[in-house]
Amino acid sequence: MNILITGIHGFVGSNLVVALREHHTLYGLDIIAPEKEGVVRTFSWSDIETISFPMQHLPQFDAIIHLAGKAHDTKNRSAAQVYFDINTGLTRKVFDFFLESKAKKFIFFSSVKAAADSVVGEMLAEDVVPAPVGPYGESKIAAENYILSKLKVEDGDSKTDLYNGKQVYILRPCMIHGSGNKGNLNLLYNVVRKGIPWPLGAFENRRSFTSVDNLCYVLEGLLTKEVASGIYHIGDDEALSTNELIALMCETMGQKPHIWKLNRRMMEGCAALGTLLHLPLNTERLRKLTENYVVSNEKIKSALGIEWMPVRATDGIMKTIKSFS
Repeated sequence: MNILITGIHGFVGSNLVVALREHHTLYGLDIIAPEKEGVVRTFSWSDIETISFPMQHLPQFDAIIHLAGKAHDTKNRSAAQVYFDINTGLTRKVFDFFLESKAKKFIFFSSVKAAADSVVGEMLAEDVVPAPVGPYGESKIAAENYILSKLKVEDGDSKTDLYNGKQVYILRPCMIHGSGNKGNLNLLYNVVRKGIPWPLGAFENRRSFTSVDNLCYVLEGLLTKEVASGIYHIGDDEALSTNELIALMCETMGQKPHIWKLNRRMMEGCAALGTLLHLPLNTERLRKLTENYVVSNEKIKSALGIEWMPVRATDGIMKTIKSFS
């Protein structure tokens, strides 16, 4: 297949090129355009901003994977409008380009944060009524709604009426990790590496993660199999606790984990005081560090006809940790 990948020089894009380049012809679309092994050519955004048809200056694409976006700024230093300009506005441009092109498959990378900031119940499934909190999740759900508004989707279900034979997939991955990742796992790794004790061991939370290897496997399946259009949550099969993450990091580094199980009420009291005094550990941050966020991947596995993701959560996490050093 001829595949156009936006944001091809990013973390996910770079891993995707490695996974797909042997069997597909890859093109990029990005703000930078250096040569990349396995990529025929990287186009600039100006190449699609002024669309004139027929598009003789561009190859005929079979599929478009839209990765480019404004990542979640956990320090909340980014202006809200930036998220909507990029995550919503850019998606509208790329999707309109797809509708006018001859490409048959469109894969949009949204986020579980478009569905919910916190998980109510045991796990987050695709039938949840979206309730994003903050500009990141809100900009992603706005992009999803624009796509769905163009596709005559009935009740947001996977039984989507195809638009002139086109298939459209909205993916909501939970936190993605793998080689080259510089996200929150890397921050936790640097804390653990320095031997700093983890004081929240009494909170046994469970969180879902997405190995980039499992993500690439899903994308290959969507590209090559007949899968119904729709919204799909993406995650590894097993959820892990923060305590388990720290233990895995220490095992990989050959260190002994320092996990302190301090009294929960005492830590909640300290966090409440931190809220009043504007300290780093406050009630909201404590909630984020200790909450459960488990995502169901049953719908995508059923669509691909598999029982298990190819990479176990612990194996994927350990591979990521090894890449940090």
